[in-house]
Amino acid sequence: MSKKLPLSLACGDYEILRALKEGTVQPDGIELTVLTAMDSSTRHWRFLRNREFDVAELSASSYLVARDHELPVCALPVFPHRRFRHGFVFINTGKGIREPRDLVGRRIGVKSFSVTAGLWMRGILEHEYGVPHRQVEWVAELDEDVSFTPPEGLRLSRLPHDRSVEAMLAEGELDAVIHSDLIKPFVAGDPRVARLWPDYRAEEVRYYRKTGIFPIMHVLGLKREIVEQHPWVPINLQRAFEQAKTIGMQRMENPRLVPLAWYREEWEEQAAILGPDPWEYGLGARNRHALDTLAGYSHEQGLSRRRLPLEELFLPVDEGRKRGEFRI
Repeated sequence: MSKKLPLSLACGDYEILRALKEGTVQPDGIELTVLTAMDSSTRHWRFLRNREFDVAELSASSYLVARDHELPVCALPVFPHRRFRHGFVFINTGKGIREPRDLVGRRIGVKSFSVTAGLWMRGILEHEYGVPHRQVEWVAELDEDVSFTPPEGLRLSRLPHDRSVEAMLAEGELDAVIHSDLIKPFVAGDPRVARLWPDYRAEEVRYYRKTGIFPIMHVLGLKREIVEQHPWVPINLQRAFEQAKTIGMQRMENPRLVPLAWYREEWEEQAAILGPDPWEYGLGARNRHALDTLAGYSHEQGLSRRRLPLEELFLPVDEGRKRGEFRI
């Protein structure tokens, strides 16, 4: 009986990863222990600080900082999580904020400065709406996945353990919050808190049609030692993630799986706007554009000391022309 390489994989519990979690898809030569119970920020911190997992879904922004600091991690061009960010900018309704330019000179809370959601939205606010990140006072709640030294001119402070940016926004101690999730006061219907863009979906569609970017949130990180000791692992993992995504996307075409009255209509509208595979892996033209943009924001905002090229960031997974195609 052949022996497989045991690897731990920490990731989110996503439909496009279901086949890996349930064992329907198994990477050739690899036995995965799949861990899905952690929240994202915990998973990222534990992987980057302690290297507790062999493979982990990882914050794209934190990965850029980690590579800039030459930590022993690398990544595959697998992007398990993407999300438009306009719907996650929240304002205090008593501060007279009506449009993005009203954020200039304000005090804005973030979960941590290096969170990918914040990096994307700060870059979008600066380049699409004229809100320079250095003309805002930033207040972070958590420590960073990878520590960095804020550059001169960046106004950044960190809250004590017993304070939260969500509560401070509701109380008026912050003017706005950029978050990776829906914040508690908003979910609870607190009238003191609202979205910056009430029709955020229309704004996100407009942004996509202008830029072609569906923001990449997470990449697939690996310990460098795994790649050095077993150079065949990256391609086999890439193939397995591609297979799992193909199965997941085909399964989700069935409207009977989801208790939403107009699910199929939403699925078709997504395809009409974003194309047939919005969750595309690899370094094709659309993904390169998104990742180059994110790397530029990271350098511009002082998280990475140089602009990192994609060839340094992602392991090669090419199997040769017309080779390695997965079919079901």
